[in-house]
Amino acid sequence: MPGKFELYKDKAGKFRFRLKSGNGQIIAVGEAYESKSSAMSGIQSIRSNAEAAALVDMTDQPAPAGQAMPAGQAMSAGKAMPAGKGAPAGQSAPMGKPGPK
Repeated sequence: MPGKFELYKDKAGKFRFRLKSGNGQIIAVGEAYESKSSAMSGIQSIRSNAEAAALVDMTDQPAPAGQAMPAGQAMSAGKAMPAGKGAPAGQSAPMGKPGPK
């Protein structure tokens, strides 16, 4: 079953969209738009850009300032903690408290 875009209004009355996979899982969410036509343009932009979009693997680079790190990566002395150290998978260790050795 192919995926689908769902266009809806949020609680603040803004237009939003989400992309769901064939099994119903949300795989992308658009920002809030003031108008329905702007939200539709956002959907069209994804449709026209995604098919030929390059995959750029940036997993070995630090997150840009102001952006959260992906789940499961805690910071310790400025470096991401290796998997299996510190907090359980999918959780971050508290800052300033090193994980078990």
